[in-house]
Amino acid sequence: MNNPQLIHTERLIAEVSLFRSPADMVLSKFFKDHKKLGRQDRHEIAETVYAALRHWQKLHMVLGDKAPTRLLALGALVIGRGVSIASLSDIINEAERTALSGLKAAKTEFTGRLNTASELPQWLVERMQGQYSDEDIVAIGQALSHAAPLDTRVNTIKGKRDKVLAQLAAEGFKAEATPFSPWGIRFQDKAVINKNPLFLDGILEVQDEGSQLLALLSGAKRGEVVVDFCAGAGGKTLAMAAMMNNTGRLYAMDVSEKRLANIKPRIARAGVGNITPQRLDHERDLRLKKLWNKADRVLVDAPCSGLGTLRRNPDLKYRQSNDSIDELVTLQARILDSAAHLVKRGGYLIYATCSVLAEENQNQIQNFLSTHSEFSLVNCSDLLKSNKIALDTGEFLQLNPATHHTDGFFAAVMQKSSS
Repeated sequence: MNNPQLIHTERLIAEVSLFRSPADMVLSKFFKDHKKLGRQDRHEIAETVYAALRHWQKLHMVLGDKAPTRLLALGALVIGRGVSIASLSDIINEAERTALSGLKAAKTEFTGRLNTASELPQWLVERMQGQYSDEDIVAIGQALSHAAPLDTRVNTIKGKRDKVLAQLAAEGFKAEATPFSPWGIRFQDKAVINKNPLFLDGILEVQDEGSQLLALLSGAKRGEVVVDFCAGAGGKTLAMAAMMNNTGRLYAMDVSEKRLANIKPRIARAGVGNITPQRLDHERDLRLKKLWNKADRVLVDAPCSGLGTLRRNPDLKYRQSNDSIDELVTLQARILDSAAHLVKRGGYLIYATCSVLAEENQNQIQNFLSTHSEFSLVNCSDLLKSNKIALDTGEFLQLNPATHHTDGFFAAVMQKSSS
């Protein structure tokens, strides 16, 4: 990293460390305001900012809570990106060299404390301790502190995975089939595919393998009425549309007009015509009554802490708190209760989060079932087995990056009684 790049990195670390806005939004705005920065400059700056966020606990433990952002940036280069101190000789002074040497030598101190060993803030470590062993907290935290690979899903309306893999290989991409999802392709390096014909033609969609498995668990079939209650960016909506072979009715619901607007070009690119976007004012919008007791399947990918996505959004663990988790748990319960009204007799309700916390996951389901006796739990491992997927995480789908190399995902499938 050269000195001009370092100066830009300092400024960005200072801004993202306020944790007022998502880091990707801060970087995007910064690069729009600095259009003269070249592709390599942007790469170096962004990678170092994210390295600082991923190693925030270690950096602050050794360098101090009041460490200047320049030193944080240099520390991120050394412990986050593997840059040697010697290679930084032209841009560091003796005091910085001494501090960086101390940082590099602090491995024993890192492993002796749960927050630094796991790279998770203390409040989150304490919340997880009631659910996981210390060893599991460290394993999950360390896995979440590494950048995620690029996972994509083959749109089965337009292509087949083996043929797409062959085409990618011919184009020089390092890609392989995902181990669990029958539609997934994982890229082994930082591939750029947003201008590739496979992406532009709607054959490939960016989607984590865990999210693909969640869509598969919905069991969406041809001709059914299916509701994606919290559609968000629309990835799972599109996956279910393909499962339905572009038939039936699929409602993509969300409270955000912007998110629904972003789904529309993806729908056009994917070549599907059975999706109806519908904005809701809130989870109890009166317009939902027209679908009460009519949906074969309702998917609730609930608003959550997002703590299972820290590989992609490392700043989230500092933008969440105990209070925000409690608020989310209350909201999730309301959404789940409202969505349940849409499920017809014999239909299915699928609940999911990208969180690793029991409060948002298992506990939420237990509380729901205790007040909704018409629903019963369906074993997720049996559902996956029926789809020839050799993945057994028990009655719930429980994925974590340390074991499954996906984002942290949770899902439960419940069926409404037929009488």
